[in-house]
Amino acid sequence: MANEVSTAIGAVDGVAVGNSVGAHDLSMIGLFLEADLIVKVVMMMLVFASFWCWSIIITKRSRLIALNKRADRFEDAFWSGEPLDKLYERVKSRNGDPLLATFTAGMEEWQSGVSAGIPSSESLQASLKQRVERAMGLAINREMQLLERGMTFLASVGSTAPFIGLFGTVWGIMNSFSAIAATKDTSLAVVAPGIAEALFATALGLVAAIPAVIAFNVFSTNLNRYADRLDAFTSEFIAILSRHLDQGEASHKATDQAA
Repeated sequence: MANEVSTAIGAVDGVAVGNSVGAHDLSMIGLFLEADLIVKVVMMMLVFASFWCWSIIITKRSRLIALNKRADRFEDAFWSGEPLDKLYERVKSRNGDPLLATFTAGMEEWQSGVSAGIPSSESLQASLKQRVERAMGLAINREMQLLERGMTFLASVGSTAPFIGLFGTVWGIMNSFSAIAATKDTSLAVVAPGIAEALFATALGLVAAIPAVIAFNVFSTNLNRYADRLDAFTSEFIAILSRHLDQGEASHKATDQAA
């Protein structure tokens, strides 16, 4: 008889525990609403960081794709044989493209240097090439700084989001232990909600960090490639200007000899 009573009491306790656990909403919204204020703040920070990261990822991906397509079209026009002066007049008013900005900066410096004619001395020619190269380099640095906006945020989220989520985890576990101490009950009904909140904070930290780290690595590689493309274009442009200077120098020598 005593055994039957004990079994019945155990069954009742089991049903009570199950009903108590079931009373807690373990969905994502339920975990957020039932969480402690500190854990809620952590969750909101991580959700905001995740949305902002995805905004940067989508914007920067579409931007890089568009820039590479524009660069392909411009390089085709650049090597088509069209005079550089005419090409400059056609594209100088266009904004928002780093390659065009680099070309425009070089052409402006070149035109100001040859406004009184191509320099005849080698020192003046070398000085002109250096000024053109410097102007294009400054344009590249300025444009790359604009393109790299948001990269610091991606790197920061990728490195700190897991630790922010871990802070929420630790706080949630502390709440679980506090509940155990207050109720003097180690049943699943007391422990499970706090642990679920803690693990949810960790999950949000990983959700924010993993895409940020992947995007940062991919965009860093793509931006470095684009910067190399701008540097290569600068070298090719300087080589073309050097040929113009050499031709001008040869023309001066021929004129002097004829005189």
